[in-house]
Amino acid sequence: MLLQETGAGDLLTQAAAQGDLDEVKRLLHQERVHPDCLNRFGRTALQVMMFGSASIASELLKQGATVNIQDSYGITPVHDAARMGFLDTLQVLVQYAADINVPDASGSLPIHLAVREGHIPVIVYLAPRSNLQHRDREGQTPIQLAATLHPNLAAILEPYA
Repeated sequence: MLLQETGAGDLLTQAAAQGDLDEVKRLLHQERVHPDCLNRFGRTALQVMMFGSASIASELLKQGATVNIQDSYGITPVHDAARMGFLDTLQVLVQYAADINVPDASGSLPIHLAVREGHIPVIVYLAPRSNLQHRDREGQTPIQLAATLHPNLAAILEPYA
């Protein structure tokens, strides 16, 4: 049974946002909802999922969700995972070829966001994979930002510069 496209996106995004893996699987496999189906706000399940649930991300991506999808602000799921400090989810996204060097509308890479929030495990993971010379719209590289906000974090980034 294929759900109506409009309601299907709402159901899938709601299940993903609540971290309900069983319902996500049911909607994807039994109801055959496409993983990039939009909800009434124009967002996909990967964009609104419970970012602390790497299993939700994995299931959506296994079923073909677009890993590098951007919202109107240029924010990707990798930006959200980095900003919130969810390393496990970030690793799943990268495993499915997420581009960690895509800037959002403010020019920030995911590592800029992790530095702002002080998420050390995420910073350690992203540092060797990120373009540490990239400047955000304020002209700051991740290292410069770290030196300003969290001086101890700059030492983590410097070996990769």
